[in-house]
Amino acid sequence: MMQKRLTKIIFGVLVLGGGLSSCSSSSELFTSINQPLPQESAPSSTVSQRPNSGAFTSLEQSVHKQINDYRKSRNLPPLTLDARITQQSRIHSEAMASGRVPFSHNGFEGRVRAIASAIPYRSAAENVAYNQGYSNPDQQAVQGWLKSPGHFKNIVGDYNLTGIAVAKNAKGEYYFTQIFIKRR
Repeated sequence: MMQKRLTKIIFGVLVLGGGLSSCSSSSELFTSINQPLPQESAPSSTVSQRPNSGAFTSLEQSVHKQINDYRKSRNLPPLTLDARITQQSRIHSEAMASGRVPFSHNGFEGRVRAIASAIPYRSAAENVAYNQGYSNPDQQAVQGWLKSPGHFKNIVGDYNLTGIAVAKNAKGEYYFTQIFIKRR
């Protein structure tokens, strides 16, 4: 049975700089966040196929390779994949896939705060994507990001670390989160 494709791939982009979140790109020094934000809970069993994480790891590695290949084509240094950043990306992708949070950047400041406890940083950004019905969901996400000015700006931005996570729910919807960090 052929799975129906979504006619649109949905994307989101967010950058932190100067202590504020917005949809613009900024590489200013992050100073502080003045209000506590609700934290996303740990992944739940409503996300399908996470126990067989090999497929997800493969997709995540593919996204990382595609992004770094593109950066290399622009004479930019590669982004180093960091497990601590990936963990925060994973929590968010799984929360979106399970429906605990909407497809959005909700909680981005909290994710960055968690990363900052281990990695001093200057700036942070996030790309998210959602798609369904493609045999190559990773390529669809990256190609969509490259065609979107805000996402593109993050991909070619002055960052040196990244974390990438993919989650898929029982409906066959893939959720991608990539967090970009510029280490101090």
